[in-house]
Amino acid sequence: MDYRKISLHNVDFDDLIKVIDSCKGNVYLETEDGDSLNLKSKLSQMLGISTILTSAEINEAWVRCENADDESKLFRFDLYGEMPEK
Repeated sequence: MDYRKISLHNVDFDDLIKVIDSCKGNVYLETEDGDSLNLKSKLSQMLGISTILTSAEINEAWVRCENADDESKLFRFDLYGEMPEK
């Protein structure tokens, strides 16, 4: 399958985690170095976000979704700040 990569810009990490938790499929954080973390895992969420916050080595990262609805949800979150309905 061909998945689109979504670059996120200036997002609140707490809100991002809430959106990811509402996703139906897997959501991956990927870097240009080929690293990939499944952000549906709480351990991977902590590792991925702490790495981004503490490392100046990551020049580019993006998220990739397995589910098209999740991709749309994350795109709307990034563009409009839309949060999932409860």
